[in-house]
Amino acid sequence: MGVMANESARQLRSNQTDAERKLWSKLRELRTEGFHFRRQAPVGKYIADFACHSANIVIECDGGQHADGKIMAKDDERTAWLESQGYKVLRFWNNDILLNIAGVMQVIRNELGLE
Repeated sequence: MGVMANESARQLRSNQTDAERKLWSKLRELRTEGFHFRRQAPVGKYIADFACHSANIVIECDGGQHADGKIMAKDDERTAWLESQGYKVLRFWNNDILLNIAGVMQVIRNELGLE
């Protein structure tokens, strides 16, 4: 991973959205169950919002701009590449994270085989 990717990831970590902050606080609780997530984690040519490399899971938090056709196409391309590398990609709308964190965590826990 290059210096530019490290710097980009560092900047993204310091400028988290409210949804990312809320989800990060919950993902950190999964460490006690053996799952370590990294935030703004470089995965190949992308920087994932959250990644658990041991479980091959990437979590993306999507704001309203992700409903735009051009951005959706880039998201699809990104998801396809991550899946080709063996990752399961979970995408959540920011509103779902902010208003239904329990439901979001249920989906994540199910994917990790915890429920």
